[in-house]
Amino acid sequence: MSQHNAQQFPVRTFGGPTALFEYGGLRFLTDPTFDGPRDYATPGAPTLTKTAGSAITPDEVGPVDVVLLSHDEHSDNLDTSGRALLADVPLTLTTPGGGERLGAKATGLADWESVDLKRPGGGTITVTGVPAIHGPGRREEVEPFAGQVVGFVLTGEGLPSVYVSGDNASLDAVREIAERFAPVDTAILFAGAPCFPVLFDGRPVVLDSAQAAEAAQILGARRVVPVHHDSWAHYTEGRQELEAAFATAGLTDRLDQDWLTNA
Repeated sequence: MSQHNAQQFPVRTFGGPTALFEYGGLRFLTDPTFDGPRDYATPGAPTLTKTAGSAITPDEVGPVDVVLLSHDEHSDNLDTSGRALLADVPLTLTTPGGGERLGAKATGLADWESVDLKRPGGGTITVTGVPAIHGPGRREEVEPFAGQVVGFVLTGEGLPSVYVSGDNASLDAVREIAERFAPVDTAILFAGAPCFPVLFDGRPVVLDSAQAAEAAQILGARRVVPVHHDSWAHYTEGRQELEAAFATAGLTDRLDQDWLTNA
């Protein structure tokens, strides 16, 4: 067992895929989405409907050192106000394609590619890009329709390990990550079973609740913070389904206590 307490740093969730945590003296924000309810229409793609605003405004978030952006191509991961926030953030880590699209402050990470970030007071945090597939099937079958996605693993001397899944639907990808990093102290798992009738025969393009529980088991995750399960119409499973799936798997004790109590 790890000597680190997975609860030693709080993870604040604000709706959709957006979470904030301080780790190793730096403040990290995942997939920023702060707009109010509205529709996002993109030619040739399903319309995305945001049903609830964020629990916080960008100004209330305060300074952010690093954005961990699973991908920049879908509004439920980077909406209009989230995109504006990137201008004030020193570093955005994202997909290789996103790194090219988002400009000089963005760095794309391929699978297993790492960057070292300087910690205040000395030392480094290593952020490693890890596989993520935004739909059911092999990457080469999914990416032409759903785009490129990346997950992240954060490690550092004396720090707990953190996995941020991004919009991943592949348990095989989770197994690859577990081979290198398990057990994981904190897993921020994107879930919600989002579905579109016109894509992949309506199968989920991100983990459903039962798969999220299975991912936690594969990773040996000591703490799980679910995100990406509310505030958008195409998310078909929410808090109730997640709690039930983790209970069925005997993993309720892995769910973050703040997440459980802040319904």
